[in-house]
Amino acid sequence: MRWEGQALGADDGALPGLDRPALARLGLVRTVRTPEFAGVTFHEVLAKSALSKVPAASRMPFGWTVNPYRGCSHACRYCTSPETLVLMADGRQKPIRDVRVGDPIVGTLGDGTYRRYVETSVLAVWRTVKRAHRVTLADGTEIVASGDHRFLTRDRGWKYVARPGRGTPQRPYLTTNNSLMGFGLGAPALARSAPGTTREYRHGYLTGMIRGDGMLFEKAYRSGRRTHHATHFRLALTDAEALTRSAEYLALEAVELKRRPFSPATPTRRALDCIYSGRRADFETITRLISWPDEPAEEWKRGFLAGIFDAEGSCSHGVLRIANNDEEMLSRTSAYLDHFGVPNLRERARANGVATVRVTGGLAARRRFFHLVGPAITRKLTILGDAVKTSSDLRVISVEDLGVEQEMIDITTGTGDFVANGVVSHNCFARPTHEYLDLDAGRDFDSQVVVKTNVDAVLRAELARPSWKREPVALGTNTDPYQRAEGRYRLMPGVIGALADSGTPFSILTKGTLLRRDLPLIAEAAQRVEVGLGVSLGFADSPADEELQQSVEPGTPTPRARLDLIRAVRAAGLPCGVMVAPVLPWLTDSRDHLRRLLDAVAEAGATGVTVVPLHLKPGTREWYLQWLEHEHPRAVAGYGRVYARGTYALEAYRQWLWDRVEPLLTERGFRSSGHRSRSGATGRFPDDLTPHDEGDYPAGALAGMPRDGGGLEVAGSGVEQVLF
Repeated sequence: MRWEGQALGADDGALPGLDRPALARLGLVRTVRTPEFAGVTFHEVLAKSALSKVPAASRMPFGWTVNPYRGCSHACRYCTSPETLVLMADGRQKPIRDVRVGDPIVGTLGDGTYRRYVETSVLAVWRTVKRAHRVTLADGTEIVASGDHRFLTRDRGWKYVARPGRGTPQRPYLTTNNSLMGFGLGAPALARSAPGTTREYRHGYLTGMIRGDGMLFEKAYRSGRRTHHATHFRLALTDAEALTRSAEYLALEAVELKRRPFSPATPTRRALDCIYSGRRADFETITRLISWPDEPAEEWKRGFLAGIFDAEGSCSHGVLRIANNDEEMLSRTSAYLDHFGVPNLRERARANGVATVRVTGGLAARRRFFHLVGPAITRKLTILGDAVKTSSDLRVISVEDLGVEQEMIDITTGTGDFVANGVVSHNCFARPTHEYLDLDAGRDFDSQVVVKTNVDAVLRAELARPSWKREPVALGTNTDPYQRAEGRYRLMPGVIGALADSGTPFSILTKGTLLRRDLPLIAEAAQRVEVGLGVSLGFADSPADEELQQSVEPGTPTPRARLDLIRAVRAAGLPCGVMVAPVLPWLTDSRDHLRRLLDAVAEAGATGVTVVPLHLKPGTREWYLQWLEHEHPRAVAGYGRVYARGTYALEAYRQWLWDRVEPLLTERGFRSSGHRSRSGATGRFPDDLTPHDEGDYPAGALAGMPRDGGGLEVAGSGVEQVLF
């Protein structure tokens, strides 16, 4: 990203509360805006100090902090419509509305003169409302996106969807002279919906699978004067995904199956498992299921193509083939491909009578086939490692301003791009998560960011002073150091290096998965100083908990993604504490929720836990209580008593919560002997304030609520006891 030419005038973009003289006193170098962070103003300053002394009144369990940023750069303008299809790492395509933080997807990376498809992961997901533009390509692909979204063109690099507005810097934008990179969809996304799991689809799949690779055996034999009929069904496959799908579909038809190994692996062949049944009733049911329908439905045809591909198909070296020696199977395969507009040709039969139907049309046709029919075997779907080439006609036919604002969704990935509706699409850098901060909780905090561009050099100088006693330093206590701006400024590697080189122990608290980038550097630092890493996680990992979490903290990493981050930290050989925060009275403080959350944290390998009840600071308190009155009116009076004295919950509630959580922590090995809650109080929580044990109030939204490090402290192992 080029910053030149983006400087603002003397009266533009000042941070409310920080006028131009105030910014000058901070060491302002320049104030800039850039399309890369549309809606966000960056105030780049040369800081005079990096270390901040924590006031004793703040209740923090550490004395020093470093904050490379003031403010939060989560505003984003680079979005696509919810129906946009994203290419997942397993080869399937999923609407962007269903993509979650932590999902493995396909991005691209440069490799010499080529870009190649590689696996990456989703670092953030969020929603907004933007003016919609429709990009239509020559092959029929349509993409609805904001004007600030960017796509990769064949000859001119990254280009924005629409020209800039008045008064904004010039930028390259799409015209009808451009062609995009990728494979396209060949139609609007809504016309290329993935198959469902309807009864017709299941029956079609079983027909293709069992006629393609199954065995149905029936034989009559005499024993004495009686005639016996033996029946047997067997399906043996190397791929568990297809075998499991077949078994599940048959189970829905009341077929009773058994499963066992069929043949072991050899140096040249993979092991096979099989499902089987010898019951006559099962034999008759399966025979009926795979009979040819007189007029197959559309979903039946999709299922059939998926089944025959899983049974007899291959996709290697850019060629998709389906082989069989039965004329009925081959002719139906070709006819159904024609029906769905997938180009194909019949190849000459081999000496053994086996012929193949080959899909033509390159990668675009293969991806269209996979998305339309939904095979089970993912290894056949991957394009990872393939070069990004364009075999379809992806010329831009039109870019139309739809004249309306609509919901848009964007994701942040590890590679900085993803595949949207079959074309390579740019994204923003990692969006930070909602933090519970001491700064302004309003719009100004989101859109005005002070960046201490020289923080690493200043920090080194301060740490080199003879008076520095190498006391522990905490990062992430005020603003998340791994917010989206860090993806551009990369200040944290310098900060980590300065602390390690000076022999200063440090800790980092974050929700952001961008932390993964620096794990090798942090692991190296841990060889020289004590290091503590902390992940904030306030919700258990179940569908209902995730729904609540996304409602409370929209766009932030899911509980599953944060648990994966904990595992990654532990796999790097580093300690990882977990801040169970904020615990919400009446919502997340039930025994059941706390038990499930701590079970998941323990299983992920956390080395320590801190439990923090909700804090309500001025500014946020008024907003939150207004929301509470609307969503949970029964709880308003209780909150009024619990937070009667201001920001922090009453000592009685904190003691009540400690009494509830202490045995759970002890059972999981998170508590040192003799530890007590910070208050030391022994009074029990008043009965009329006791939260409902089942947490029966519905979910709400807490975005923008501040957080600090007070609350119940629980010792773990290693440096977290000091730094967390």
